[in-house]
Amino acid sequence: MKADIATESGINMEEKIDVEAGENPFQPYLDALKKVLEDQDPIFMIGIIVSLAVVVITFVLLKHLLSRKTVQSAVLLVGLCDSGKTLLFSRLLSGKFKKTQTSITDNSAPYKAKNERGSSWLLIDLPGHDSLRPQYVEKFKSAARAMVFVVDSAIFQKEVRDVAEFLYFLLTDSVVSRNVPSLIVACNKQDITMAKSAKLIRQQLEKEMNTLRVTRSAALGAQDGSAGATVHLGKKGKDFEFSQLPMKVEFLECSARGSKGEDGEADIASLEKSLAKL
Repeated sequence: MKADIATESGINMEEKIDVEAGENPFQPYLDALKKVLEDQDPIFMIGIIVSLAVVVITFVLLKHLLSRKTVQSAVLLVGLCDSGKTLLFSRLLSGKFKKTQTSITDNSAPYKAKNERGSSWLLIDLPGHDSLRPQYVEKFKSAARAMVFVVDSAIFQKEVRDVAEFLYFLLTDSVVSRNVPSLIVACNKQDITMAKSAKLIRQQLEKEMNTLRVTRSAALGAQDGSAGATVHLGKKGKDFEFSQLPMKVEFLECSARGSKGEDGEADIASLEKSLAKL
């Protein structure tokens, strides 16, 4: 009888140990770790904690820096030579007429938008010569919040191909396509009698850029067997229109010189209004 009770008691004790072990199987390891830590020098432990903290903070900072996007705080004035970019740059900043010459480097200055928010952008005038354009676009494209593409409306008919090619170069750039800065096409020199309207310039550019898209895609396909080497402009299978672009696009008319010449004010109110909305 006593043997049976002892056996039963032993079984109960084993079941109790098994249950406790099942409830926290890591407890022995935790107890052992606790003992090891208690036996260590406090200064040594503080060193370990500080080292771990440094590793964690470094990891967080690196992750933040690598994932952070470039701040888009610049407005780029781009376009062909003699389209009036530099005079427009001067008019926007000071309102004053200034005699200019073909730029061979960039000009930049803070520009305060005419809005209640008091928005301020870095206005950058990029050289228009075809041998200089690529390197300056490459330099500033990541910072572009907006691109003001200045067109000489008076001789647009002669330059439509060159204008379209430069626009195509900008809009198929992978960085520009990813950052989607606003595009303002400023149809300048409206004070000249033969100047084309913004509506006509938009229509002719759409036709020319549609032709460019076909020829460029065919050329890329012939080179590497794929037309997907650059960003596709617009919607596939449809004629190109600016409304198909991922960024906001606006065509407007202006005159950096103004209808009254050097002594008068510029006609740039529509451009200032657009910049105030950025």
